[in-house]
Amino acid sequence: MTAEAATSELPRVALDDPPKPPVSPPRSPVKKSRIGDLPMRVIYRILAVVTAVIVAAVAAVAGFVYSGSSDQPGGEASGPIAAPSAATPSPGVSSPPAPSPLSSASSSLSASPSASAPSPTASAARAQGRSAAVVAALADPRVPGLPRDKRLGRLPGKAYKTKRRLQDGRSGVSLARLGKPWKTHGAAPFSTKQVLPKVKGVPTRAMLVSCPVPIKVQESPKDTALLAARWTLNHHPEGARIGWTASQPVKGGWVLAYQVKYKVKGKSRFSMAAVAVTEVPGAKPAMVFVTIPDAQRKRWRDINTAISSIRLK
Repeated sequence: MTAEAATSELPRVALDDPPKPPVSPPRSPVKKSRIGDLPMRVIYRILAVVTAVIVAAVAAVAGFVYSGSSDQPGGEASGPIAAPSAATPSPGVSSPPAPSPLSSASSSLSASPSASAPSPTASAARAQGRSAAVVAALADPRVPGLPRDKRLGRLPGKAYKTKRRLQDGRSGVSLARLGKPWKTHGAAPFSTKQVLPKVKGVPTRAMLVSCPVPIKVQESPKDTALLAARWTLNHHPEGARIGWTASQPVKGGWVLAYQVKYKVKGKSRFSMAAVAVTEVPGAKPAMVFVTIPDAQRKRWRDINTAISSIRLK
């Protein structure tokens, strides 16, 4: 028994197949972000559009800032710059000091009225900011540009002395009462008026008148005299034109002397004339105007006498 027990086979234990790991259920797909859903080419297009918009906005802001710089103090707009007009010398600067209203220089009327270089034209006057009335006067074809300052010399004819005077209460000045053949005449529309006898065939009459200036007073007495000289063309034949012979300051005012050229029955004629503007305290400046036609040229020296006799009352 013991021997059988020693040799008997042990019972075989059957091994089962190793257990398979449990299979996990399939996971649900992870949701991608919206950007991830887009293809890369779409993303690149979006980035390109955004970049273009930013660049355009920067360029627009830069252009606005640049264009607005000329509106700021000191800013300059681009473009051609016009050359400035020549400045007109102030009245009396270029003329020598005058010890008396008129010079005794030996210059005569034979000198050409246009010999002196003209000063401001209408465009120059406009550029200098002068009044519209002065610009209009210089644009008038009957009135040339003002001459440089030039003293009025002794005119042809004999000088007649006179001690009598006329008082102009409206203008605030007095002036010489010229002797015969001059005579006083109905003054209207002036304050005082003296005339020479009429000359047959001559449409103009020699006269010496005074009154407050009949035009708007300007800042410069020279400009006031210019407007007054233009106004005196109303007392000359139609189509008359001015040719300057003298331009000079006097105490408290200005004198312009000129030839007035016109035609009578197709024949060229002219008068010698002068206008003086004198400041009057508390009132409009006084105007003294004298004109004598060429048919009475022997009396032209009376122009010197009349202009030099002007005094405040």
